[in-house]
Amino acid sequence: MTRVVHKFGGSSLSSASRYQAVAQIVVGQCQLGDCVVVSAAGKTTNTLVKLWQSYQQQEQQSFNDILLQVENHQIELINALFQGEKQRQLADILLTELQVITQAANTKTLNEAELLAHGELWSARILANYLSESGLQAQAIDARTLFTVHNGQLVHQQNKQACLATLDNDHIFVVTGFIAADDQGNTVTLGRNGSDYSATLLANYSDAEAVSIWTDTQGVFSTDPRKVSNAIKYPKVCREQANLLARLGNPVLHAKTLSPLKNTSIKLQVRSSFDPEAPGTEIVKAGYSKAKRFITSFDNLDLVRVDRLGVNEVREVSQLIQHSIHHFVQNGEEFLLLPGAFTHQVSQYFAGRLTLVESHLQGFALVAPKADISALELQAKSVLTEQDVVLRFAHSDEDYALFLTDQAIDSDVLAILHDKLVNKGRELAVIIAGLGNVGEVFLEQCQTQVARLQAQFDLKVVGLLRSQQMLFAASGLNLDNWQTQWQNEAQAYEQNEVLERIEELDYEHKVVVDITASESFSLLYPEFVKRDCHLISANKYAGTAQQDWYLSLRQQLEERNLLWRYNTSVGAGLPVNFALADLQNSGDKITQVEGVFSGTLSWLCSEYDGSKAFSDLVLEAQAMGYTEPDPREDLSGRDMQRKLLILARELGLSLDVDDIDLEPLMPEHLATGSWQDFLAKKDELDAFYETKFAQAKANHCELRYTGLLSIAEGGKVDAKVGIAFAEQGSAIANLTPGDNIFVVKTLWYDANPLVIQGPGAGKEVTAAGIHSDLFWLCQNLK
Repeated sequence: MTRVVHKFGGSSLSSASRYQAVAQIVVGQCQLGDCVVVSAAGKTTNTLVKLWQSYQQQEQQSFNDILLQVENHQIELINALFQGEKQRQLADILLTELQVITQAANTKTLNEAELLAHGELWSARILANYLSESGLQAQAIDARTLFTVHNGQLVHQQNKQACLATLDNDHIFVVTGFIAADDQGNTVTLGRNGSDYSATLLANYSDAEAVSIWTDTQGVFSTDPRKVSNAIKYPKVCREQANLLARLGNPVLHAKTLSPLKNTSIKLQVRSSFDPEAPGTEIVKAGYSKAKRFITSFDNLDLVRVDRLGVNEVREVSQLIQHSIHHFVQNGEEFLLLPGAFTHQVSQYFAGRLTLVESHLQGFALVAPKADISALELQAKSVLTEQDVVLRFAHSDEDYALFLTDQAIDSDVLAILHDKLVNKGRELAVIIAGLGNVGEVFLEQCQTQVARLQAQFDLKVVGLLRSQQMLFAASGLNLDNWQTQWQNEAQAYEQNEVLERIEELDYEHKVVVDITASESFSLLYPEFVKRDCHLISANKYAGTAQQDWYLSLRQQLEERNLLWRYNTSVGAGLPVNFALADLQNSGDKITQVEGVFSGTLSWLCSEYDGSKAFSDLVLEAQAMGYTEPDPREDLSGRDMQRKLLILARELGLSLDVDDIDLEPLMPEHLATGSWQDFLAKKDELDAFYETKFAQAKANHCELRYTGLLSIAEGGKVDAKVGIAFAEQGSAIANLTPGDNIFVVKTLWYDANPLVIQGPGAGKEVTAAGIHSDLFWLCQNLK
């Protein structure tokens, strides 16, 4: 089975040294069973076209001179690449073929397609023999034995059978591009850029995994890099935009090249044979790449209007002139934009139905995401006015805009257009995991927050994850109706599918925002980091994982220059981590952090005054949704234990969760058994709490449940979570029910500690805290 089809164009084979460079690429990139499709070397096809023209015009001397040019070029290649018997053998075959051409010309039987086919035949023969001389099992294949055309149409099923029968896994096959045969065995050509088309056809017919188009450019750029020095090379371009660019005359890819890949999983990439180590551009299926911005310029075009345009006539005319034609409708009328050299031929085809609207047009087309086109069209017109470029005709559609002018768009104007319309701020793709209460509020807040952040970043929410469903849109989701999109388009997924979609995102930066409470999802963080994702967590598990795992994750983030923020994992929206970091960055030293880090336990302890049983308050808090479904999770203190560990690690301390002493807010034996078992023994909880409460009052204190982290002068750390007696009048004793509080002592804040207090839970404040982390990330990336 063919794994990869590689195609090399004429510029890649223009000299002996280029053949040698291509051979090195084949040796490094190909395996047995792969195919290499070749164009004619250098300008050979153009020279053969001139040879045909001199034959038609019966210019014998010109014919002989051009044929000698052809011979000299091919002999030069053979002599430079081969020696001895192989050199003589190939030269003899070439001279025999040239004699046949001369004889056919003399007898007036020369055929154009058969003449032009020689360029590809010579390239395939030379490269296959050179590869064989280098020790590879290489074989030249004439594509006329693989591709059959009937009444101008490729016979796909027959061609597929021919390819599968011919192409084994014992050779690297060097296949001629550009040519095919009809039912009678006569040579036909596949038209302009037919070798690229041959490569994708061959990939389709042979069930290949991928196609690599090797050219003299490094990939697909935002505009012509020869004219604009800061043109952007895109790592990925979606097929829809590639097709549109092809119809608009972009020279890198052509519309028919892409057609055999429709509805297949075959990968297509454009790479440079002059710089094979450079990453190229991958042309990917819809949804696997965000829409990009392009400016493609053109010249010498004619704009025509056609009456009663038939369904297939654009395709037929395009085949007739072997060139892409752009068709559009404006005000109910059908227009074609075509190369001026073919206008007469096209006019004859339409026989009186064609009207020339504008001729000798220059200009450019702007291709961009649908949401951007309207604003960009206005900007483009403003730039043209500033540069004194007069528009002759303009047209816009949902994903492109045409600007046709009298004067050429020179490099200076093109550079200005590119800077204004294409070069943007940095890009950030946001993937949100967790669409519960906080996640939904976060998305609601995104509608205004994203607009604010886009002044600095091209920020788009591209993925949503919930349980076992995902929704991805590489160009960005519409946040105004994400619920509808979710209902209509969300799909079940496996873990590897999520990782694949994230890896495919071709943004400058990516961030996974984890609003789940899932330990298993947090274990995916190293996989996200491998795919160059920053992390924002409201999930506490990663920050409290085993020290070795945690330190390994931190190291991976540092190695890839990635950022991780999890301020909301402690204190919801309160700026606790920010404050601790600022204090340390200022040169201060933190000696103690004490506080209440649970809104549930804050409310329970502050509300209890002995007038009702503590267990009744617990049940009341459960009914109001303040607690976990099983309130013993709150009473165990494990949540506060994890939060204290996060704070300790933020201070650079090497602790694991077991290094923090834990005293539950209930008798330990009540943690076992079912919830019903607990309810049956709730009197024991009441007695336990009442005793602790009485002890606090006897000491003129308030009963609170706190976390305490102390760092002694020698670096000794004391960390514990449990019942505490807060002195009356202190900040912790006066805590508002439900609030979190953090009392921070430092060298500078010792006698009068720094106090951070406020709601430590709630979907609105938590969502806002996550947005604060996102803003922090953007600021640091900027």
